[in-house]
Amino acid sequence: MTAQEILENVEKALTEIRPFLASDGGNIKLLSIEDTIVKVQLEGACTSCSVNQMTLKNGVEATIKKYAPSIKQVINVE
Repeated sequence: MTAQEILENVEKALTEIRPFLASDGGNIKLLSIEDTIVKVQLEGACTSCSVNQMTLKNGVEATIKKYAPSIKQVINVE
């Protein structure tokens, strides 16, 4: 998978995730993809949510890995 394909697949994953985050007043922004690590920034209500790390791992990271299996980790940059 090329870097462009990985980027497109990560964007598809985020498009799938955004409505769930928006329903709770949040959002997510893609900052960068470095090798096998995706850096994102949780926004809105997601920044102060007590379960945002669970959402990041179980929701965001799992969905991104489904679309782009070469991704190993998703990190929230505050």
